[in-house]
Amino acid sequence: MINDNIQPWQQNKIVRHSQILMSSFECWTGGTLVNCPGSPEEVAQTLFEAEFALVSHGIEADPIFNYGNRKALQLWELDWEDFTSMASRQSAEEIVQEERDRLLAETAAKGFSHFSGVRISSSSKRFYIEDGTIWNLLDEENKYFGQAAIYSNYKFLD
Repeated sequence: MINDNIQPWQQNKIVRHSQILMSSFECWTGGTLVNCPGSPEEVAQTLFEAEFALVSHGIEADPIFNYGNRKALQLWELDWEDFTSMASRQSAEEIVQEERDRLLAETAAKGFSHFSGVRISSSSKRFYIEDGTIWNLLDEENKYFGQAAIYSNYKFLD
């Protein structure tokens, strides 16, 4: 069990995951998520507290979110434990699942993609994401590790 006083970004596995988020984004897009020349722990904190939403899921048959920064947790109205136990498909309404699946497959093949689309919070608030980027995650051994998405342009629809 995690100490209630410990933030997600303070966990060793999240510090490592933050490095994977950063290096994979740079690998596929040539860009950087944040300009933070500090320690891996400082990078993890900067990503977690960023003004954009950042999420990722793993490689399970039905992928589970394994990361959501503070902005994403606020958008989905969930705490860390609930968010990181949720299947990522649950972030989208049933009606848009086919488009979401197409986007994930395209990203798996190309490395990264841009997207827009409607997602739904835990309390059924719908929001439209514009100009998001989704990319494949590669671990330290260059093995497929999941996918991540970042976006800062969104608006609530309800």
